[in-house]
Amino acid sequence: MNRLLANAVSVLTNSATFVGFQAAQGRQLLSSINAWEMQLQERSLDQLRKICLALRYRAKSGESLLRLLPETYALVREASRRTIGLRHFDVQMLGGIALHFRSITEMQTGEGKTLTATLPMTLAALPGKGAHLATVNDYLARRDAEWMRPVYECLGLSVGVVESQSSATERRTAYACDITYGTAKEFGFDFLRDRLIHREADEAGTGLVALLTGEAPAQLPSVQRGHFFALVDEADNVLIDDAGTPLIISAVPSQSQRSEAEAYLFAATAAGHFVEQDHYEYNDDRRSVELTPAGQRLARSLKQPEALLNWSWVTLYEYLERAIRVRRDFHKDRHYVVRDGEIVIVDEFTGRLAEGRKWRSGIHQAVEAQEELEVTVDAGQSAQITVQDYFRRYQHVAGMTGTASTSATELKKIYGLRVCVVPTNRPAIRRELPTAIFADHHAKWSAVVEEIQEFHTLGRPVLIGTRSIDQSMHLSRLLTEAVIEHQVLNAHQIAAEAEIIARAGEPGSVTVSTNMAGRGTDIRLGVGVTERGGLHVIATEMHEAARIDRQLRGRCGRQGDPGTYRQYLALDDELLQSGLGPSAAERILRRYAGQSGELSASLLRLFHRAQRRVEKRQFQQRKTLLHFDQQRRKIQREMGQDPYLDSLG
Repeated sequence: MNRLLANAVSVLTNSATFVGFQAAQGRQLLSSINAWEMQLQERSLDQLRKICLALRYRAKSGESLLRLLPETYALVREASRRTIGLRHFDVQMLGGIALHFRSITEMQTGEGKTLTATLPMTLAALPGKGAHLATVNDYLARRDAEWMRPVYECLGLSVGVVESQSSATERRTAYACDITYGTAKEFGFDFLRDRLIHREADEAGTGLVALLTGEAPAQLPSVQRGHFFALVDEADNVLIDDAGTPLIISAVPSQSQRSEAEAYLFAATAAGHFVEQDHYEYNDDRRSVELTPAGQRLARSLKQPEALLNWSWVTLYEYLERAIRVRRDFHKDRHYVVRDGEIVIVDEFTGRLAEGRKWRSGIHQAVEAQEELEVTVDAGQSAQITVQDYFRRYQHVAGMTGTASTSATELKKIYGLRVCVVPTNRPAIRRELPTAIFADHHAKWSAVVEEIQEFHTLGRPVLIGTRSIDQSMHLSRLLTEAVIEHQVLNAHQIAAEAEIIARAGEPGSVTVSTNMAGRGTDIRLGVGVTERGGLHVIATEMHEAARIDRQLRGRCGRQGDPGTYRQYLALDDELLQSGLGPSAAERILRRYAGQSGELSASLLRLFHRAQRRVEKRQFQQRKTLLHFDQQRRKIQREMGQDPYLDSLG
């Protein structure tokens, strides 16, 4: 066993991830896998399929999956080599072993998470209870399923894909497969729809047993068939960033609820009259607005629509405070886009459109009113569940991502999952260049354009990451003025995503992107690029979570390729406002106002401090949400109610 592999085994098997395991036992597992592989190399494809069939029989007969792991993993490795020409590296085998032991494996970009996933997915599929792989969007779910399909089918395993446009029949067929790929959102919504089906059956007197046992009677048209094993791709994004996202199936609005649209529109129109400190106070920690006495007087002086004359001012104050917060904190082409007359949320962590998701507590309706769109009233819910609560229902959960170690504490506390860092197959030679800090965004953007021009002239591809759609378009305009040919990738160019990414590693290419290029993208270097120094990545702002910065950094230097990375910051960046507070951020701005050129690198500590504060605040919010949900569901169960259908009386 070479030194790299020995170190990898030591790192993995001595960690708390491998409960009850020692390093020697880890080496024994790997040795056993390799021994089985040598035997399988002489077998035909038909024999491989029969061996998998025998393993399935043993699993269904109650044999421990751990005992079946070495032979199964060797079988998958051999099937992959023969069908798609890829043989799992030893570090990928180690990652696959870690995934079986309820862990989140941190694997760097380009290290083959998609191929690694075939190991635990095949093992979990053997008992016949279904194995689900949840990822962040339909594109990745379909791409990965089709790419790995030959491996699974070679072993006699069926593969299904659940997409947003899938019909109920297609979903039922996909879940009936041994292995099912889909998004976390679609899995959650299908769970809620099945609960509604069970409730209707209960009302007819046929579904009580199903609700109590969690098993769907054959006569009920449920689509899912249980929650045995879930492997979550981009686990930090799904299990942390989207943890509190409510998946909601709405009820039909009543006439009184429809009248609320007038209140939202009135508040949106009036919000621009209110001035911070004079008419309202803003709480940075809670991100809430509260009218001052002067603000309440101003509100009462405004002309009310006739439909609101009988409304109490206490209620109208709440609508105005919500509208002011939306006007202050929610911006078009940063937090959302307007498409076909609807508000579609932009997920800051992925840069993608969060199809079907809505802000709660009236925020979504307030944004609709702000954009002068038809207000979709908050009609209550027929069924709801958070992403966090949904994945806690699985008997076994594991996950993969390029950035999890910084969130290890939260993943352990909330999900009982430990983080396991898998070494790279080849040593990383990525170079991080010194961070450049400027007094304001004007100086920062000028320096960014200069650096892009420099690397473009050298014939190196450049990838520039921005936090929002509007920033990506702003940089695009600056590059056009500088006559630098480039491509833009944001939520408006989803159809061209694959083509843009395919060209992003070509000599001299310049790609401006939101966080869409930060997850699930593999930028391959063009001819001659390696000799020129590889891909150069520029980050134009620090995110609220350090993991997102690491995702962008990981686009360069894949699989031992060369690459460089540099971070650009400005003292008027949004992070300092949200992390340190407006007053502190304003003092810092005044102190360095008018200074040109790069500022002292010591200022970087302010950005890291702000980032840690925001991360801590968001962690506390997620813990509070989980506690609230647990208490609410406990009370509802004690009252004999279905906690996922709690909004119906």
